[in-house]
Amino acid sequence: MKKVVCFGEVLWDLFPEEKKLGGAPLNVALRMKSWGMDSQMISSVGNDIQGQEIIAQIKALGLDPKYIQINNKFDTGSVTVTLDQQDSASYEINHPVSWDKIELQPEHKELLYTSDAFVFGSLVARDSVSKKCLLDLLEIAPYPVFDVNLRVPHYSIPDVELFMSQSNFIKFNDEEIEEICVALGKKTKSLKEQIQFIANKTDTPTICVTLGKDGAVLFHEGVFYTQKGYPAQVMDTVGAGDSFLGTLLSLLLQEKAPEESLGKACAMGALVAQEKGANPVITEQMLSNFMKQVN
Repeated sequence: MKKVVCFGEVLWDLFPEEKKLGGAPLNVALRMKSWGMDSQMISSVGNDIQGQEIIAQIKALGLDPKYIQINNKFDTGSVTVTLDQQDSASYEINHPVSWDKIELQPEHKELLYTSDAFVFGSLVARDSVSKKCLLDLLEIAPYPVFDVNLRVPHYSIPDVELFMSQSNFIKFNDEEIEEICVALGKKTKSLKEQIQFIANKTDTPTICVTLGKDGAVLFHEGVFYTQKGYPAQVMDTVGAGDSFLGTLLSLLLQEKAPEESLGKACAMGALVAQEKGANPVITEQMLSNFMKQVN
């Protein structure tokens, strides 16, 4: 069984009518677990009711919370989610909160030594404490996977460039890769040119760019793969990209063909968008049925 370690935020997504468990790296960890991965989560919650509820839910979903620290000084994180007329989400992210203060522990290094991939995003680097922990872990991490996940104002281009240079796999959406290319001096509307620019500049062998309803493009070991989007009756887009990444990475780690992996990842993203919240239960059979119906 392949082991993946996800690092960063665990939190509550606060919708107008309810709250849902979330945080991009946690969403990835949960989706990868559904694909048979041994998923571990390094994070922190507050010593409060919200933190206790997160720990209880994570346990109920089958993840071991032993690497999730309890912080006595900072509250459990939350994000206010606003949906526009197309049900696309925007986020108001509280700061500072407990997951901004993840501290390196000896068991973290032991965990990484036995893992196959290390997944992290840009958001967790907004605070110096968690950023230092991340940088220390990246020094020993096997196969770092960088989920760019830009959230204004919680990132800097120098940090993004640093993390890209330390990663074996980078995932963007189309707006993110264009913004970063422009910031680094490459102005082109060609997605393949943007991907090639980042690959050459950072020496990254695998880059994936999601295109929303239009699918995704994967650059893997020198070859481009494209996948059209699957039509979805969108409930909300929260976590769709995370489940896409979790599916794609799981299947690639299991040495599935890139075409198959990308197709199932796009279908998973569409299915998640049809449900409320970031972590709906979607079985492999449900995914297969959905893909057959569409095709």
